[in-house]
Formats: sequence, C-alpha cells, structure tokens
Amino acid sequence: MNPIERALGILLLLTGEKLVTATTLSERFEVSLRTIYRDVDRLLALGIPIEAERGAEGGYRLKKGFLQPPVALTRRETAALLTALALVRGIRTIPLVEELAAAESKLVASLPKSVQPLLSEADRIIGIEPVPADIFHAGTHLEPNADWQSALDGFMTGLLESRRVRFDHLNPARPQPRAHDVEPYGVLFDRDLWYLVGRSVDADSLKIYRADRVRNIEVSGFRFQPEKTFSIRQFLGGAWLSQAMRRWETERPSALIRVTAHHAAKLMSDWYYRHAVFTPGSDGSVLINLPDVSRSRLFPLIRWLGPGAELIEPADLREPLAAELEELASAHRA
Repeated sequence: MNPIERALGILLLLTGEKLVTATTLSERFEVSLRTIYRDVDRLLALGIPIEAERGAEGGYRLKKGFLQPPVALTRRETAALLTALALVRGIRTIPLVEELAAAESKLVASLPKSVQPLLSEADRIIGIEPVPADIFHAGTHLEPNADWQSALDGFMTGLLESRRVRFDHLNPARPQPRAHDVEPYGVLFDRDLWYLVGRSVDADSLKIYRADRVRNIEVSGFRFQPEKTFSIRQFLGGAWLSQAMRRWETERPSALIRVTAHHAAKLMSDWYYRHAVFTPGSDGSVLINLPDVSRSRLFPLIRWLGPGAELIEPADLREPLAAELEELASAHRA
C-alpha cells in the first residue's frame, strides 16, 4: 500500500466519533508507529483537522463535521437552486461572489452527466433582467398565483427533459385563449414577471409568453433536440420587449402622440416607452407610435407629459381626453 492509499485509509478510520490510537493504525496498515506519525503530520499539513488526545485512552479522530455526507439533488432541485443563484447574480454587488461561483460548479458536478452540459451554462437558459429606469409607470408587480407557479414548473420540466409543452395563453388583444405547442428554450425574469421563451411549433419561430397568462400547462411525450446556439441573453436589455412591440404593431391598433424633443428624450430613458417608434418631425417635434390605444395607458401618459403633448390617434379619444383635462383644470381654478 502506497502512502496516498494509506492516508485515505487513515481518514476513513478517523471519521467515527471514537478515538483511534496510533498503535491501532500501525497494526491495521502493518507499518511502524513512526510511519503513522509521519502520515498524520502530512494530513495536518494539508489542512485536515485531526484532533489528538494524549493518555492511555487517547488517540486520533477527525474534527466533527469536517466530512459531510453527500447531498443527492434531482435535476429539478438543482435547476431551482441555479435559478436562485441567477437571481442573486442580478444584484449589482453580492457578497462572496467567488464562493458563489464555486458552489454553482459543485452543484452542476453533482448532476448526472446527461444534463451537466445544459445546466453548466445556466446563464444561457435563465435570464435575470436588472431593474431599469422607470420614469413613469404604475409598474408590473403581480402577486404569484397557482397558475403562474404551474406554468413555470411545467415549462422548466419540459426544458430539462427536452420535451414539448402544451398550454393555453391569454392574450389581452384576443377575446379567447389560444392553444400553443412549444419547445422550451429558456426563462426570463423582468420587473417581477416571469417570461417563457420557446419555439412555437405551429409558427416555427421563437416566441415569448408571460407566465401569469399561461393556463393548463402539460408536458407532452414529444421530445425535441435543444437548439445549441440559443441563449436567453439575446433577450436581455429589453430586446424581448422591442421585438414584442414590433409584433404588436401588426396585431393591434396603435396610438400616435406628438411630443416635444425634451419629452421624447425623457421617454427614451424609460424601460417601456423607449421601445416605441420615435419619428422626428421637420418642426422639431417627435411623433411616437405606441401599440396601445387603451385609456388606462394613454390618458395618464398625456397628463404626465403636460403641455407640448398631443394625442393624434385614435381620434375618438381626443374629445374624452380634452374633457378630462378640462375637468382637471377647472378643479385647479377654483
């Protein structure tokens, strides 16, 4: 037995709570006491906490808690922890950042080899959007519900097992939910909302679905080959919202607002409105095309912008807006 094998053997014998004498170790490995003393010294030099007690009943043992039992995690449990780590990395400054990276590597190493390549690149399938500037919004905060949780769990299960998912998606622009068959590619967290990113089988294109609008999700038996070139990072920085707005422009009516260049500059710094279409006019004004004609969106925006902002379209909202502004003005004249 070589010194390395003997050292490992000594470690195994010292893992119990009882003290093991040098004589016992010497007899067990058929070496001299001096050799055992040298072996123990080497282990101590490596930083292994071996405790020694003198006396007739003395001996050696490992410090309690030094060797921990292995933790067996399922792929779903590991994915959940990696998602939590991705959320933490979204914070600008975090404590023990190097130790966090090391812990993540150990988590991935504990997985079966079949899923290690997928989860070793967690930032490729899990995207966390840092909180951007929000100069004017009520926000998008929603309280999670059972449907939301089911959508996330089902989507991640399909992603980890490379299986399609089926679900109904509620689109505010449509009166009825629509069924979707999707190959899960990744998930994105932005402003308290989760988004599911995958290839729509029917449309044969990448699409984004808000998790809180997904219902009746189920993981199908159809497997698919994951797209190796896909990265959720291509949707960060608001890129997903810009793509969504371009699609909304073809699916729903849009509002047209004329503002000053000063107002346009402010809106361009906003996390939402900066993805609208801005068209400079010859007179120095700017036309904003926004794929939303709801009063709840347009009226507060015009009120906030104040003088220099004019709602051009939809034309049928101009008179109701004027009446509201007149009522507001009258209240301030009193």
